[in-house]
Amino acid sequence: MTSVSDCFTDLRDRGLCALIPFITAGDPDLETTAAALHVLDQSGADLIELGVPYSDPLADGPVIQAAATRALQRGTRFEQVLEMVQTVSPQLRSPLILFTYYNPIFHRGIRPFLQQVAKAGVKGLVVPDLPLEEADTVLQQAADAGVELTLLVAPTSPPARIAAIARSSQGFIYLVSATGVTGMRAKVGARVQELLYELRSVTDKPIGVGFGISQTEQAQQVMEWGADAAIVGSAFVKRLSEGTPKQGLDSISSFCRSLKAAVTSD
Repeated sequence: MTSVSDCFTDLRDRGLCALIPFITAGDPDLETTAAALHVLDQSGADLIELGVPYSDPLADGPVIQAAATRALQRGTRFEQVLEMVQTVSPQLRSPLILFTYYNPIFHRGIRPFLQQVAKAGVKGLVVPDLPLEEADTVLQQAADAGVELTLLVAPTSPPARIAAIARSSQGFIYLVSATGVTGMRAKVGARVQELLYELRSVTDKPIGVGFGISQTEQAQQVMEWGADAAIVGSAFVKRLSEGTPKQGLDSISSFCRSLKAAVTSD
C-alpha cells in the first residue's frame, strides 16, 4: 500500500481520475467490513475511506448516521476497528483513509492516536469537525507519523480561506460539493465547477469532490470538470447494508466497477 500522495501522483501521471469509496466500519459487522475493503480494492477503488462509527456524526447524512448507530449498537469500538485494519491493510493496494471526528483523537491524545493508526496501516485522515484554525498541531504530528491529514473546503469558503486550506492540506484537498451533511443528491452542486477552477488557481495539489455523489453520471461530471477524485459514500453504505452480507458485497462490487468505468471513460 502506497501513500495517499504517491497514489495521486501515479494516477495523475497516467491521466486518471481516482475513485474513493466510503464505508462505515462495523456495519453490518467488522467481518463484513474487512471483506468489503478487499472487494472495493479489487473492484476499481483507488483509495478507500473508512468511517469510524461515532455517536454524534455532525457531518453525516441519514444513511451514514444510521450505519454508525447500527455499528455502535452492535458493540463496534475504535480499537476493534484498528485491529481489523491492521490485519487487512497489508493485503490492500488502495491506501486507507480514516474518517473520524476530533473527539476520539482528543480523548486519546493526538500523538498516541496518530501513532496507533499509522501502525495499523492507515495512510490518510479526514476530520470533518477540525477547523483550519485548530489544525496546525494535528497537521505537524500527522506528518511526523506518516499519516496525511486532508482538510475540507466548503462551498461557502471565501477565497482567502480556500487558499489557506489548500496550502495546509496533506495528500489532497477535499472539496465538499454541497452545504449541509453527506447524502445522495439528484445532482452535483452548481458551484463545484467554479470552486475547482478557483482551487486550481492557487494550488497544484489533487482535489477530491465528495458529499452528494451517488451516481455514475455525477462521478463523470466532476471528472470532466477537472476533479482528481470522486468520493462516494452514502450510496456504498446503503448498498452494503441491504440484504445479506454477501448480497451487499456483490452490490458494492458491481457499483464500484461502474463508477470506476465512469471516471476512466473518454
